[in-house]
Amino acid sequence: MTENRREWTRTKDELVSAVRQLGFPEELGEQIAKELGSPKAMNRMISYLYNVKPRTAELIVDEMLAICSEIAAWRDKKVSEEANARYNELLDRGLGAEED
Repeated sequence: MTENRREWTRTKDELVSAVRQLGFPEELGEQIAKELGSPKAMNRMISYLYNVKPRTAELIVDEMLAICSEIAAWRDKKVSEEANARYNELLDRGLGAEED
């Protein structure tokens, strides 16, 4: 098992444990971990669970969706920045050798 996989598994287990401590089913924690995908996103959710202590599953899912939305917006921003950089490079250098 790679170090990244171990970190993911450890973080997932901590998230599932936090969900169970709040009185919700383990399956909810498993599904949230799957949807969030990364240890960083799961750690954000764990912090939310420990600090807010939501009383309904709907609040937990709502926070998960908010985290997923922020991640998607960040990815879109990075794609847009890369496209803009390439476009500026094209404007700066042109399409190729100019003919006289």
